Amino acid sequence: MTETMTHTDTVPLRLLIDGEWIDGAGAGLESTSPADPGHVVAAGGTATEADVRSAMSAARAAASGWAATPMAERGSYLARAAAIITANADAWGAELAREEGKTAAEGKGEVLRAAQILTYYSAEGDRLAGDVFSSPRRGEQILVTRKPLGVVGVITPFNFPIAIPAWKIAPALVFGNTVVWKPASTVPLLALRLAQALVEAGLPAGVLNLVIGPGSLGNEIVNHPDLDGLTFTGSTGVGRKLAAAAAAAGVPIQAEMGGKNASVVLDDADVELAVEQVLFGAFRSTGQKCTATSRLILQEEIADAFLARLHERLSEWKTGDPTDPSVHMGPVVSGPAAEQIRAGIAASIAQGAVVTFEGDVAGLGDAFVAPTVLELPAGENNAWSEEFFGPVLAVRRVATTEQAFELANDSEYGLSCALFTQDLSKALAAMEKIDVGILHVNSESAGADPHVPFGGAKKSGYGPKEQGGAAKEFFTHTTTVYLRGA
Repeated sequence: MTETMTHTDTVPLRLLIDGEWIDGAGAGLESTSPADPGHVVAAGGTATEADVRSAMSAARAAASGWAATPMAERGSYLARAAAIITANADAWGAELAREEGKTAAEGKGEVLRAAQILTYYSAEGDRLAGDVFSSPRRGEQILVTRKPLGVVGVITPFNFPIAIPAWKIAPALVFGNTVVWKPASTVPLLALRLAQALVEAGLPAGVLNLVIGPGSLGNEIVNHPDLDGLTFTGSTGVGRKLAAAAAAAGVPIQAEMGGKNASVVLDDADVELAVEQVLFGAFRSTGQKCTATSRLILQEEIADAFLARLHERLSEWKTGDPTDPSVHMGPVVSGPAAEQIRAGIAASIAQGAVVTFEGDVAGLGDAFVAPTVLELPAGENNAWSEEFFGPVLAVRRVATTEQAFELANDSEYGLSCALFTQDLSKALAAMEKIDVGILHVNSESAGADPHVPFGGAKKSGYGPKEQGGAAKEFFTHTTTVYLRGA
């Protein structure tokens, strides 16, 4: 299915069910570029509920054979797919930029990250597979082994259309599960590319099934009797509904949801480093990362100098066509998403926020949102509590380190936080007091490596963490074996 792409090509969308690429029988879908809405990046028919049922049946039929395949052999498919993805990184990264809106450099980086994730899990067969415990009885050992869940549903968001699916699908497959995957319908092309790579790598029929279509297909997956596990990344509202449905069905779920991540800059910080990292954390990928910095807490002594330097850097920040190498930031994913962000900014200003910086996006189109810095007064403000999922940074000042840590925790979410300090004792105190799943010290709040756990605290996550060795806690279950000779 590999095609040579030009800017004007429209890629035909297909579903993957039981090893066959088929046209969806549902309503037509056109994936347009947010930077150029007249450009249709990909188009085709969507999946119907019947297609989802067929995909679930195919995954169930393939499950026992795939589980019986040695893990090293399962990993070999991932390794071959990683090589295919790497070979196509430039082309697929450009497609990602056109379809989702992040810059071409970020798009290529994401494609290569997907390959890195597959490569990491391809070696799982060489890692620890279980545990042996001593028994209090003579002639016996106690073994803890792991088995796949079975058929796993995967539901993924728009903002990382190939990397997030990779970090769910790769461990699901290598641990012996079969998969039915529904990507965000706003970014189907990169989903097609990932599935294409795995098929070209020789993955057996039915092991991975791709159904493209509206969010309602997720209900068909979670309510299907063949489902053995569900992994989801997306909005908090949808995640909670899926978690409730999964619990009602007795199906384990792993859900990564909202974030309202803080960067804390203390008065002893390296200001130049902190400015750069906050800039990257807040405005790369147009702020459309679950780990993006959206709250900034500045200790009073350095606040003016920090903001002056941040505004200076932002004045050089170019927003525009994401395929232009000189551009730092593209559009958000759609015009309606941009309108919601602008409405959130307006509401924050009405509640007393002051705009200290606003970039220029005049004439760029409805999906472009200017990089915006808001300084907030004390008290309630929606820019402090609500996830805008765009290039908006809300700022508050504090007098003390303790106040900074309290404000960092002032959120129902607890995904990621960045702390900037040169004082080791303050960094150690932050490890104890700031309640998040990921803490960065002197680096941006965004970013995740495939070999370590990823996930949030509080209402940012539900169920076991993702990535690294933590992935097996969700994608497998244990069997404790009391082994005794006759």
